[in-house]
Amino acid sequence: MLQKGTVDHTPVYPREVVKRALELNASAIILVHNHPSGDPTPSRGDILMTKEMTAAANALKIQVHDHLVIGRGKAHQLQKRWGLL
Repeated sequence: MLQKGTVDHTPVYPREVVKRALELNASAIILVHNHPSGDPTPSRGDILMTKEMTAAANALKIQVHDHLVIGRGKAHQLQKRWGLL
């Protein structure tokens, strides 16, 4: 876990995520977060963050395999459903 937030917002900084991946010598990452509301539908912010995170990771040859949004026992895979990755 890299970030904690409030009920409706968590700041995510691509440089911090990529930095941690580099520290772990990771060649790929999977992003995961929950929606406390229970609705796992990705928000516009989720989609934008996925695009920004993917660009930052790709610049350093780190692949983003997927971004999962969890809520109420269900998950949305942004890679599969939204084709973002």
